Amino acid sequence: MPAFVRSAALGNYPEVARRAGLDPGRMMRAAGLEPSVLSNPDLRIPTPAVVALLEESARASGCDTVGLQMAESWRLSDFGAISLMLTHQRTVRDALATTIRYRHLLNDSLSLSIEDAGSLVIVREELVGASAARSRQAIELAIGVVFRMFRALLGPQWKPRSVRFTHPAPAVLDVHRRIFGPAVEFNQAFNGIVCAAADLDRPNPAADPAMAGHAKRYLDSLPGTTPGASIAQDVRRAIHILLPQGQASVEQIAQGLGITTRTLQRQLDDSGESYSALLNEARRDLVPRYLENPAYSLTQVGELLGYEFPSSFTRWFTKEFGVPPARWRAEHSSR
Repeated sequence: MPAFVRSAALGNYPEVARRAGLDPGRMMRAAGLEPSVLSNPDLRIPTPAVVALLEESARASGCDTVGLQMAESWRLSDFGAISLMLTHQRTVRDALATTIRYRHLLNDSLSLSIEDAGSLVIVREELVGASAARSRQAIELAIGVVFRMFRALLGPQWKPRSVRFTHPAPAVLDVHRRIFGPAVEFNQAFNGIVCAAADLDRPNPAADPAMAGHAKRYLDSLPGTTPGASIAQDVRRAIHILLPQGQASVEQIAQGLGITTRTLQRQLDDSGESYSALLNEARRDLVPRYLENPAYSLTQVGELLGYEFPSSFTRWFTKEFGVPPARWRAEHSSR
């Protein structure tokens, strides 16, 4: 199923592109996007085209923070129809839950989860799809946007405990530190933000339950995919988040979706999908990201994809890609 994102995701692309010495119109057309899409922030544009635009812009300009610079000026109003509901949520935790519920209005590829870890909370964020999952620019844009939402609701002085990325660090960290502060970590097992649980549960003085209810009724009346309508996409998102944690069994996925394993399997069957096929798809999407990063050993790559034994990972990879993972890594690292 094709994935789409609101054209607002590219709202300040022209400014960032010109700053990097690029012609934004030419770059957009080369990626299959007409510059006119920027005139309406609510248009749905293909996610792969957006990913290709960001990555090619970074390559052509030599600037590896294109996506992050685009997130730097993001405002709560850029969330579109759900921004009013976000503004009036009781806490940031509620605002994140709202984003998860209505993510189909923002980005079909977005996978977001909230994990409590004692006094800390881990907000994991991934992008589903082969090109998006391995795109540094798209992932940094997505993490940056959620970070900006935190700042909008908690104040400009709010700081996370850490911001984590699976990809390697850039040569220069100035932009990352300007936006996130000093606690930025790379070569991590997940993409996301770690913060104090108290921050997520701090009351929002601007919250208005009546306005939040009005916004919810409006959102629920909008045409298009209703939340949870695509069980296959819900499972894809869950696998991308849970696989590196070793918690992506069909039973765990069903529990996270609030249904029984039998119900999940029946719904997947009805949609012409299967859990095993979706798991394999996710592994194929994610494995290049890890293999292209020399910080991960082959054993670690296998573990992040849910393989207990390196030999099992090697057999799967060789079957899927035609060569052993060590050879694939050697061939791609020399390019």
